[in-house]
Amino acid sequence: MATQNAEDVDMIEARPRKRIRNSTKRKRATSPTRLPRVPLLFAPFRALGLITNHIPFYMQTRSYKDATEGPRIHILTCLGRSWALWEGGKMGLLFVGPEVQDPISCLVMDGDAVWAASGVHVIKYLRGKEVLRVSNPLQTPLAFVILFGSQLLALTEGGRRMLIWEVSTNVLVASSEGDMQLWNIRTQTCIHKFFNSQLCTLPTQQHMNSLSSPITALTQSPAIDVVGVGFMSGEISVYDVRADERLMRMYMDNGGIKALSFRSDGHSILASASSSGHIALWDLDSGGRLLHLIRGAHDGAVSALEWVPGQPVLVSSGEDNSVKQWLYESPTAVPRLLKFRSGHHAPPHLIRFYGEDGKQLLSASADRTLRYVSVVRDSRSYEMSQGSLARKATTLSKPLASLKFPPITSISCSSTRSKDWDDVLTAHADEMCVRSWTVFNKRVGKHTFNSAESSKRKSPSGVVKCVCVTACGNFGLAGSSTGEIHMWNMQSGLKRKSFKVGPCPQAVIDRLELSSMTKQKTSERSITGLASDALNRAVIATTSDGTMNFFNFHACTLDQVVVLPTPVSSIMLQRDSGLLAVVCDDMVVRIIDIETRRIVRELACGVHGRILDIAFSSDSRWIVVASLDSVIRTFDIPTGQLINAFRTPSVATSIAFSPTNDFLATTHVDSVGIFLWANRSQYSEVAFRAISEDNIAEVALPSMQGSEEDEALEALESLGVEDKPTDVFSTPSQLDGDLVTLTLLPRARWQTLLNLEVIQQRNKPKEPPKKPEHAPFFLPTLPGVEHRFAIEEKKQETQEKHTRRLDKIAANSRSTLQKLLVESDKNNGSDDALFNYIKSLSPAAIDLELRSLVSFNSLQQFLRAIKRRLQSHLDFEAVQALQNVVLRIHADVIIENEDLRAELEELLQVQKKESGRVLDLLASSLGTLGFVRDTQ
Repeated sequence: MATQNAEDVDMIEARPRKRIRNSTKRKRATSPTRLPRVPLLFAPFRALGLITNHIPFYMQTRSYKDATEGPRIHILTCLGRSWALWEGGKMGLLFVGPEVQDPISCLVMDGDAVWAASGVHVIKYLRGKEVLRVSNPLQTPLAFVILFGSQLLALTEGGRRMLIWEVSTNVLVASSEGDMQLWNIRTQTCIHKFFNSQLCTLPTQQHMNSLSSPITALTQSPAIDVVGVGFMSGEISVYDVRADERLMRMYMDNGGIKALSFRSDGHSILASASSSGHIALWDLDSGGRLLHLIRGAHDGAVSALEWVPGQPVLVSSGEDNSVKQWLYESPTAVPRLLKFRSGHHAPPHLIRFYGEDGKQLLSASADRTLRYVSVVRDSRSYEMSQGSLARKATTLSKPLASLKFPPITSISCSSTRSKDWDDVLTAHADEMCVRSWTVFNKRVGKHTFNSAESSKRKSPSGVVKCVCVTACGNFGLAGSSTGEIHMWNMQSGLKRKSFKVGPCPQAVIDRLELSSMTKQKTSERSITGLASDALNRAVIATTSDGTMNFFNFHACTLDQVVVLPTPVSSIMLQRDSGLLAVVCDDMVVRIIDIETRRIVRELACGVHGRILDIAFSSDSRWIVVASLDSVIRTFDIPTGQLINAFRTPSVATSIAFSPTNDFLATTHVDSVGIFLWANRSQYSEVAFRAISEDNIAEVALPSMQGSEEDEALEALESLGVEDKPTDVFSTPSQLDGDLVTLTLLPRARWQTLLNLEVIQQRNKPKEPPKKPEHAPFFLPTLPGVEHRFAIEEKKQETQEKHTRRLDKIAANSRSTLQKLLVESDKNNGSDDALFNYIKSLSPAAIDLELRSLVSFNSLQQFLRAIKRRLQSHLDFEAVQALQNVVLRIHADVIIENEDLRAELEELLQVQKKESGRVLDLLASSLGTLGFVRDTQ
C-alpha cells in the first residue's frame, strides 16, 4: 500500500458559492454533457419512494445547550447518484442533493457540510449546493472516504492508493485479503501489520474455503485501542491493536458480516448484521454471549449499523430500501422497532391512482407488498398491513417474506365508500382467491373471495386474472382463467352473481384455424380484462382469444360479442366518457365506444415492442401508452394522432395518469422508485401537432427533489419552457378574397350602435343629478315659541355661457376619425387603420365620431371608405351598421348635395351586389343543412 500527499499535485478545484445564471431555465447536474431536449408534453418532476441503497448511511448527532429532548440525529443516505438527509426524530426529509455523473460510493458529514465520493471526485455540499470538489490525480474511482475534523482521507477502488489532504493522525486499514495495516499518515509509514491468521482463528470446516476470509466490517469501540472486525465467513473478532491480541470471538450463521457497532451508553454490547438481514447483539462482559437475534430485521442485506450516542437506540439500513430505528428498553428485553422509513425493495410493476384528488397512489411490487404512496408528502406513505406476520414467522421459524401474499397482478379500487367498508380488490399470481383491502384502516380487508367455491367438483378451477370494483363501490368482480366471472358484495362479502362467456365464436375458430376443435371448452377461454360502466348497466369482459363480451349487469345475460382481429391482453375503461381502450397483441390500442359498441379509433404503437400498460387522461382527450421498446407515447383520441413520445433509459412497466391531469406516474424495471412527470399543459400553453415515430426524444428519469421552497420553485420553473412550436398554423386575417369576413367582435357591439338613441332615452334619468347642499356649522333658527330652523331658498345657479371663441376653435379642430379618413385617401384606399380604430371604440364613441362628420369632404371620404370596405369583403357587419347610422344622421345633407348623391348611388350598387352574394351563400348553406337533416 502506498500513500501520496496532496501538496505534490493540484487536486482541489475551488468553486464559487453562488453561480450566475445565464437564463431562467433550470440546469440539471446529472452529467457534464448537455441533456436532450425535454419532451413537449411531460417534464421530469420528481421521484417517490427512494430511501437508501446498499451504500452505508452516515449518522450525525448534535447536542444543544439547555436542550430537553436529547441530541438531534441526522441520517445521510445514498440514493444512487444523489443523497438524502433525514431528521432522525420523525424521520422527515430535510434535503436532497443534486444528481452527479457517477454513482456515489461513500458519504460523510462534517458539521453542516456533506461530502460525497463519486467516481474520481469527492464533492462538498452545503445545504444541498455544491461548494467544493476534490479530484483524484490518478483518475481512478474512489471507494471510501473518512474525515478527521477538517482533514480528508480517501481510498481508491482497487485499494492500492490512499489519498490524504492535511491529515495528521493514525489510520487502520483493512483489506479484502483478510489482513490489516496500521499507518501513520504524517510520516506515511506502515507501523504494523495484522495478519489474517491472528485476526480470524475460526476452526476450519469442510464446507469452508481454505483461503483467508476477507474483512467486510471494521469499527472503533469506545476503548481507544480496541476495534471490531467482521469477516465474510461470519466470524467477528474484538481485537486489541496495541497489544496485537484478540480479546474475544463470535460467529453468525447464514451470511457474512456486513456491519458492526459498539454501544456507547455504558453497556458493553456489540451489534452485528449479516448479509441475510439478521441483527445480533453480543454481551461483551460475558465473553461475547449472544443476547438477542432479530431474524429478518431487513428483507435484504444490512448495509450499516450505528448506535445513537448515549441512547439505547440502534439505527440500521438495508438493501431493502429502508432505514429503521430499534429501541432497547433494557439489556435483557427484546428490542422493538421504534420508527422507520421504507419503500419497495423490488421494482414496482403495477401502479394506480387512488381517489379523485390525484394525491395518492397504490403500488404493487415483486416484494409481495401493496404500498400507499403519497404524491404530496413522503412521510404519509406506508405499506398496507397483511396482518401479524412477524408473530407467525417467529412461531413457525420461517422468514417473514415467505408468509406474505404472492405478487399482485391486478388492482381495482373505488373511494366512494372508503369510510364504510373495503374499497380495494387485488388479484395475486397463481391464486384462485381475491383479497380486499381498506385504505382507511391501512390494512388487508375482512374478506377473501374464492372464485372456485361455486365451481363444480369435476370442472377445473382457474386462477384469477383480473378484478374490477364498480363505480359505486358496492360490488367487486373477478375474472378467472376458466372464463368465469363472479361478483361479490364488498360490504358483506357474499357472492351475488356469476357471468359466463360461453363457447368460442365460430369467427374466432376460423381465424385461429381451429376448425377441428369445434367443441372448444369454455375453460380454455381466459378472461384478460374486466370493467363495468358508471351506472352499473353493463359488464365488459375480454378473452385471450380476442373477443369482447357485453353482459347485462342485472340479468347476467350475454348481450353481444364483438370479435377483435387479434388476442387481447388488457383493457381500461374511462367511465365518464364511455370509451374503452383495448390492448391487442398486434401492438395496436383500439378505442371502443361502449354505447354503440363499435371501434372508433385504432392507435398503432410502433413495431418493436408489445404494449405493457395504458392510461387515460381524466377528460378522455389523451391516452398514454407504455411499451417494451422503452417509449412512452401520448395519442390525441379525437384526431387519432401521436402528439408526444419520449424514450426513457429503462422500460416503463406501469403508468398512471392523475385524475386532476397534473402528473403522469411511471415505474421502471431497474428502479424501486415511482417517477412523476408534470403535465406542462397545466402550467403553460402548449401547441400540439402530429409527430412521427422518428421524433422521439431521449429523456432522463426524474430525480428525487427536496421539500425546500426554492427547490420546488426551481422544479416548477422547468415546466414553463420558452420553446415555441414551429410550423404551427395560424389563422390569417382573411382566408380568401371571395369569402365574407366579419370583425369577430360581439354582435351586441353593432346592435347597440344601431339602437343607441333608444338605449340613451331609456337610461336617461328622470331628474338631473343634484349637488349635495353644504350644511352650516350652526343652523339658524326662527324667532318664536316653537323651535324652527331658518331654511334658505335654493338659488338657481347661472349656467355657463359658451363664448364664440370656443365655438370657432371646436369647428376648426379635426377628430381622429377625420384625420384617418384623410390618410386613407392619400394611401390609395388602405382602410385597415381606419376600421381598426373604429372597432376599438365603444358604441357611444362611434356615434359621437360619426356625428362629427359635418363637412362635405368628410362625408364624401367616409362614403368612399365604406364602398371600398364592401368591395374588399372585410368587416361586413360593421360596414352595415356604420352606413345605417351615417344615413340616419346625415341623410338630409347627402340628398341635398349632388356630388354626395352620386357617391351614395355608387354605394347602393355595391351594397346590392355584395348583399345578394351573401344571401346566395346563406341560401346554399341552409339547403345543404336541410338535406342532411332530412336524410338522417
